[in-house]
Amino acid sequence: MPRVKRGTQHTKRRRNLLKKTKGMMWGRKSKIKLARTAALKSGKNAYVGRKRKKREMRRLWTVRINAGVRPSGLSYSRFIAALKDAGIILDRKVLSFLAKDEPAVFEATLRAVAGRNVVR
Repeated sequence: MPRVKRGTQHTKRRRNLLKKTKGMMWGRKSKIKLARTAALKSGKNAYVGRKRKKREMRRLWTVRINAGVRPSGLSYSRFIAALKDAGIILDRKVLSFLAKDEPAVFEATLRAVAGRNVVR
């Protein structure tokens, strides 16, 4: 059986690893051992960051909706409950956009909810 030399695969794996860590500082961009650790950690942080981004956006939407309903004397939780009772199916992302960029439409939504005697 002939001898198999794996130099090309070995080099290719290292080259791809160094491509992932390109732009990092100090030895993480050039030393294989440090680059491997940095690549693993950056991948983990990217995964966590994608989840955190969703969480933070939902918090922002909640704050915007709350700021939009407070002038009419309504709280966020009562507003969301009233929307569900009224059968208005709008998610928080859309409501946030309306409260921020389309106040007239958001007011119409508030009036639709206010017609159900929820606003105090």
